[in-house]
Amino acid sequence: MTLTLRPLIADMQRVSKYFGSKQWRAQEKDVSGRGSSTPVSDGSNVSATNETSSGEPPQQTPAEPLETNVDVLMAAAWMAHCGVSTRIVDKRNAKVFSGQADGLQCRSLEIFDSLGFADRAWKEANHMIENPGPDGTIRRSDRIPDTIVGLSRFQQIVLHQGRIERFFLDNIKKYSRDTIRVERGILPTSLVIDESSVGKDEGYPVTVTLRHLTEEESTPKQQTSASKVPDGLFRSNLADDQDDVALTNGFKSGVGKVEIVHAKYVIGCDGARSWTRRQLGFELEGDSTDYIWGVMDIIPITDFPDIRMRCAIHSADDGSLMVIPRENRLVRLYIQLKQVTPDASGRADRSKITPDLIFGAARNIMKPYQLDYEYCDWWTAYQIGQRVGTDFSSHDRVFLAGDAVHTHSPKAGQGMNVSMQDTFNLGWKVALVAKGIAKPSILSTYGDERRQVARDLIEFDHRFSRLFSGRPAKDVMDAEGVSMELFKDAFQKGNLFASGLSVNYAANNLVTKQCSDAFLAKRLPVGMRFNSFKVLNQADGRPWHFQERLKADGRFRVVLFAGNILHPDQKARVHKFCSELDGPHSFLRRVTPLEAPIDSIIEVLAIHSSKRTETELLRDFPDILHPFDKHNGWDYNKVFVDDESYHEGFGDAYNNYGVDPQHGCVVAVRPDQYVAWVGKLDDFGGLQKYFEGCLLGSNGMRINGH
Repeated sequence: MTLTLRPLIADMQRVSKYFGSKQWRAQEKDVSGRGSSTPVSDGSNVSATNETSSGEPPQQTPAEPLETNVDVLMAAAWMAHCGVSTRIVDKRNAKVFSGQADGLQCRSLEIFDSLGFADRAWKEANHMIENPGPDGTIRRSDRIPDTIVGLSRFQQIVLHQGRIERFFLDNIKKYSRDTIRVERGILPTSLVIDESSVGKDEGYPVTVTLRHLTEEESTPKQQTSASKVPDGLFRSNLADDQDDVALTNGFKSGVGKVEIVHAKYVIGCDGARSWTRRQLGFELEGDSTDYIWGVMDIIPITDFPDIRMRCAIHSADDGSLMVIPRENRLVRLYIQLKQVTPDASGRADRSKITPDLIFGAARNIMKPYQLDYEYCDWWTAYQIGQRVGTDFSSHDRVFLAGDAVHTHSPKAGQGMNVSMQDTFNLGWKVALVAKGIAKPSILSTYGDERRQVARDLIEFDHRFSRLFSGRPAKDVMDAEGVSMELFKDAFQKGNLFASGLSVNYAANNLVTKQCSDAFLAKRLPVGMRFNSFKVLNQADGRPWHFQERLKADGRFRVVLFAGNILHPDQKARVHKFCSELDGPHSFLRRVTPLEAPIDSIIEVLAIHSSKRTETELLRDFPDILHPFDKHNGWDYNKVFVDDESYHEGFGDAYNNYGVDPQHGCVVAVRPDQYVAWVGKLDDFGGLQKYFEGCLLGSNGMRINGH
């Protein structure tokens, strides 16, 4: 089964589920951006209330455990889009209403678009346009774009995590036909892997025992202080590690209904203190620092001129501060707490951290500007540490994602983003293997690909957080201080990494670098995401960002850059390639179920470079590029042209992709939009070899016949 502890895709929803004669009502649960909801257990967020249908409190003696078979408990959005049986459980009982993660980077918005809801986030969010440079004496030193110009069609935005979770929940409800819901107030108490059956296609080798919590157990404990403002300390790395222990002891004492789930796959997205990781015996390796930071979401009353821009402030003696403007007049402040230090055990006493202490530090850093507030929405504190998991999966059956395998400081806006991208990488792989479409060997690529991203993240955060937390240098002779020029340089260079668009996966059976002709598409590197430029639909002339056609529906794509289709020699090459692709023994036919549409597993798309008005879809292009359906006729949405639109300019796609507009090339694209293979039109064998390495035939057999 899957534990959803919030990593990549935080999904949760209102649940009403019946077990025996009792109704277990799960309220809308918290999915903070730093974790995620996926299938089985959450070490930190979920709660459901246990009541009988009459509203009476739950029985103290559990009934016989219920047993269930499910295909996978994991990244629910992918599972919903791919039609895979999934359950999501969360320990906490309520949705995120305040605080937690809020920054969305370019790549995350591209992912949202592929799932179908980027427009909702884009409309509601606060947009990050300018970025004042670092200050030494609170003076504006520079202005820079918050997102590198031309990097993506999206720019960095900030939006409350609760809204992001709502978008996911609505999307999951739509694509699962309301069959996948977040089950709150459920705690995993044991996880067992049957090693004798992990290599078998059938069966459910992972067994998870779940306990349904009481409302009191599933409600996170708040800090005791005069403040009535909700805090996030229970989710912080300053929290008490004994929380799960106490709840497990409740299980041992016989309190709460017990359920046993047999799963093919489990994904644990349960945060830095991951219960799932501990059950597997894995560790987080790295170190922590003495830097303690506070966070406050407030509506500021201030004369500071850049309060509605993201900015980094270094004070001479009082520490550093980052300003993040948010929606609805809110501003998030990250505030260094120089007056709070760890004890001998290396951990700070969180009972001494209060909103007044945090805000007092912010005021000192902001001097001579005035800072006050009447409304505080949320606050928390954390200790900076950088760690990476020793392993990302066990037997390719139980996987870890998000903070469960990498922890770092939140100031670069990477926690929720990298966690979501973990699960975006993993989700389609599990879904296609569970459905018998892809070979189980592709599952091992998750750890290989995302571990390197995690290591790069830790290296980046290690440099950035120390530059941010260090005292600014007084002059060039101050060796112990931080050079503001060095900090500014790191800040700007960090924008590329933080965007999520610099990821370049190494070669594996899903990324064939050695067998690709990379020179054919100089700006489409194998292993990186397929960038987006404007093209026109050949049939109706409508402009599209080509990436909009690469939806997260579990399908691979073959993108045919058809070149100048009106030249006789090039047209002959295109027709020869398409005839091989459409042949009775081609890999495309062998992976497609007999009665299914030809594009159900691999979709073929084309971009040509001839003039649109001189080209005819049905006359000039083979049938495989506009397949016919007896009910719906020809498909007019697979052929595009690199030409100027009437109203939206010229995307210049061939030039931007680095492709020869006369001869073109062929590109294989993974379901997560990463470039997998590049070759010539006459290298059909190379393309076929790629798909033989990762997909099964429609009868479950290897498509190369072995």
